[in-house]
Amino acid sequence: MSKAPSEKINGVSFVAAREAIEDRHTNPVVNVGANYAAIMPFGFLKNLDHPEIIHNTDRQWFGETRSGGKQYIEELRKKNIKIMVKPQIWVWNGEFTGLITMTNEENWKDLENSYTSFIMEYAELAQETKAEILCIGTELENFVKARPDYWHDLITKIKTIYKGKLTYAANWDEFKRTPFWGALDFIGVDAYFPVSNNQTPSVADCKAGWQAHKTVIKSVSEKYDRPVLFTEYGYRSVDFTGKEPWVSSRSMTSLNFDGQSNATQALFEEFWNEDWFAGGFIWKWFHAHDKVGGDKDNQFTPQNKPVEFVIQSFYKSK
Repeated sequence: MSKAPSEKINGVSFVAAREAIEDRHTNPVVNVGANYAAIMPFGFLKNLDHPEIIHNTDRQWFGETRSGGKQYIEELRKKNIKIMVKPQIWVWNGEFTGLITMTNEENWKDLENSYTSFIMEYAELAQETKAEILCIGTELENFVKARPDYWHDLITKIKTIYKGKLTYAANWDEFKRTPFWGALDFIGVDAYFPVSNNQTPSVADCKAGWQAHKTVIKSVSEKYDRPVLFTEYGYRSVDFTGKEPWVSSRSMTSLNFDGQSNATQALFEEFWNEDWFAGGFIWKWFHAHDKVGGDKDNQFTPQNKPVEFVIQSFYKSK
């Protein structure tokens, strides 16, 4: 079976910002022990059945564009941070990208043409900057399911331009059905698996909750002879953080740092020592480290929270 590289991918999902970045933004990435950063330019859809992806325009934040992505990569490279380029789509009002579905063949063709333009823009950037990994899409299950031939052809086309490693970020309940893992280098999973129904899950609770999922994840790795990469992973600092870890709703107002820390530690203990597991990218890391996270923030970021030290201890030891 194909083994993951011996050096784990200890990554952060580096959020695109309005402005350029510099040392004060990249030093905290080094301090947490990361050796990789995911750079995430964005394209935008008006709604779930609209075929035109708007991307790389002067109406976007700097970090969401090709030139911004290049500047971020160059600054992170100065700190010897490796790169995954991970272009993503935002559907207006935050609709789930997995539900993107066209209503007729003409619109499917238009979406395919638009997506190709979007992803090839960033395949070129990945090649230009010698990014180690390119993620060809994030949580696009209906699009993948409806148009598998397109995706196989797209991967072939990407490989004519980009010579690094390829993955796709499948949602946690999608990856078992993704049809093209054999054409990629990593099985990419956004790892928001439910692992505990407890208000403050313990490490042991979460480790027990991982067992059934882990068996399936490993079986997919064995089926395709590819290592698994958690293209996103992480937990909010809220009560019941392990119950539905994908929920980002602002209506959740509790604060619970112990649950976040315990769930994160359990994930590390379950996966980081497996030779079929390549590593992952914590969701999510903001550039202005001194202004984010902290003891009143219940969102995903680990910054300036107890879980940051959990991450640091694992990243600096692996």
